[in-house]
Amino acid sequence: MAQQHHEMTGAGPVTGTAGEALTAYLQDQATEFLRSLRLHRESSTDAQGAEESLEASISLRRAARRIGGTLHTFRPLLDADWASALRPELAWLSGTLAQEHAYATRLDRLLEALHRLSGPAPVPGPTGQAGTLHAAAALAAPAAGRRSAAQRNGWAQPRPAVPSAADGGSTPRGLAVGAAKAAALLERQLTLARTRAHSTALQAFGSSRFHAVADNVAVLASEVPLKGAEKDAERDLADQAEQARADLDEAVAALPLGQAGHPYNAGALAHGLAPTDTAPDAQDAPWLQVRSLLRLHRYAQEVLLGHARPDPRIADASHALNVHREAASAAGAAAQAARTPRIAPATAYALGVLHADQRHEVEAARFVFQRAWLREEARTR
Repeated sequence: MAQQHHEMTGAGPVTGTAGEALTAYLQDQATEFLRSLRLHRESSTDAQGAEESLEASISLRRAARRIGGTLHTFRPLLDADWASALRPELAWLSGTLAQEHAYATRLDRLLEALHRLSGPAPVPGPTGQAGTLHAAAALAAPAAGRRSAAQRNGWAQPRPAVPSAADGGSTPRGLAVGAAKAAALLERQLTLARTRAHSTALQAFGSSRFHAVADNVAVLASEVPLKGAEKDAERDLADQAEQARADLDEAVAALPLGQAGHPYNAGALAHGLAPTDTAPDAQDAPWLQVRSLLRLHRYAQEVLLGHARPDPRIADASHALNVHREAASAAGAAAQAARTPRIAPATAYALGVLHADQRHEVEAARFVFQRAWLREEARTR
């Protein structure tokens, strides 16, 4: 069953009072939430429905994020107690359901990066170690069942030259030796984390907390608790959306866009090599905050304009920050794997190269965001 995206009727601006526009959007997202929940339950009972269940889960998270973000941005127009109670529950649900997919995406990204760094030839590994041999096979053929890094990131990635027999291969021997074991270690750790996240998601779906959220969303699909004094205030939607944009502008102004605008400035990598575990997180935090605020801005524009085609500049900036988060999380996973006790020096070396590669991806994503954001600013002037 193909997943169909549920869209609001009409591609132009939403007309009517602020209360009517906000009600229409929230009810549309609540309907999408309930439809995705039904599809998830139906596919979960089918042995062949794993892909459909994943698509339904993604759609469910998407609707939950939009409802929660709208409750945050337009909270002055809504019943304060109701919105304050529902919003953190939606955030909990969205975060819980996102973990399994995040671990799977992270593993794919790291294995593809290892293949790119070590070359397309199969990486030799000690015989008798099933995990290492399995990882070497995964490195040798990453295209099977996986998106390429260039397709996922949205910009071209340089591919390594195929080593020839004459030159004996251009990949450093230490990296070639350690890549397979590094892949096996990452696959073991991230697969275990994904399995735990899957169990946590299943427990969440069966919990009374989730059923309470679903009941509240079902009520939302039929009735949105607005403040009585705000039902006819047509300018309030635009005011709240403008405030969301102002918060975004303030957060972006605090970013080092000047440095990010210079390719290969090594800023992300230099901070990533700090001895403390919290240094990269502290450096990435402002960019992740901008990503959250940009998402709120996009949702506010959806309320105002319906599901018209988004501004490509905003879409490009949002995509760049999504890649930024994925690359930063992948670098963290490589660093965590490198701290595993008693690993071979060659494995640690491969993980270090992988960590540096993903921090360079973080830097590239910041460069793309800077260019997209400056184009957006020039358009609004």
